[in-house]
Amino acid sequence: MRALTVVSARLAGAASLALLLGGAAGCAAHQAPATPAPAAAPAVAPNAGGDSIPLSVRWFRASAERRAAYLQSYRTAGAVLERRSAGLPAGSWAVILDADETVIDNSPYEQELAERQAKYDEASWRDWVLREAAAALPGAVGFTERVHALGGKVVIVTNRDDKYCDPTRANLRKVGIAADEVLCKTDPKNGSKDPRFESVAAGMPPSTLPALQVLMWVGDNIQDFPRLTQAIRTAGDGAFADFGETYIVLPNPMYGSWERNPLP
Repeated sequence: MRALTVVSARLAGAASLALLLGGAAGCAAHQAPATPAPAAAPAVAPNAGGDSIPLSVRWFRASAERRAAYLQSYRTAGAVLERRSAGLPAGSWAVILDADETVIDNSPYEQELAERQAKYDEASWRDWVLREAAAALPGAVGFTERVHALGGKVVIVTNRDDKYCDPTRANLRKVGIAADEVLCKTDPKNGSKDPRFESVAAGMPPSTLPALQVLMWVGDNIQDFPRLTQAIRTAGDGAFADFGETYIVLPNPMYGSWERNPLP
């Protein structure tokens, strides 16, 4: 939810232009005209279309790269899961996925905010959730169907408040995400998903399912993975060994826990 701005500088003043023209006139009789240098490519502004949509939202709403990244990630996840689930009894294992910007798309809400030059607030978010209008993201429906075909359970662990869990379940059903369990945030002061991850593995409340072996987590935020935070960003490459195997991360340039990170 961060608007990006790009300011173009004026590169030539009237005085320097006059000087240049005068010098060129004095030499014109004796020199062949020089081949003009290629023009520099113009900078792309966040409101290149004459609107106020930030580049982060424009990328998520309109880029080919976003579609490619999601399809690629879910295809990779399906191939890995097929290998990892081989030989496991049906119904004994699960995949845990986040909801927002992982299986369903809230970028229309972000675009609406930008068009109104507004910021996130509880009232507008409530209205969006109650509309149950978030579409499925590329590859999400096919992947969850693959989980079921392989004998696994689909568990959605989201930090949407528990009061929004019923419309969230309805939205998921509308777009073809057949979740066996949806666990929303019950403690407004604690957004950690770790206790809910553990409840799925142990078969204890708030999960209503029997104990399950969790083979994979899928999310767009580093905190969608067990015991991980933004602190991992400065660790060595070995700290990311589970990504592409047990953890599948999806791109979200619009918002996230990364927003508070200092620049290097």
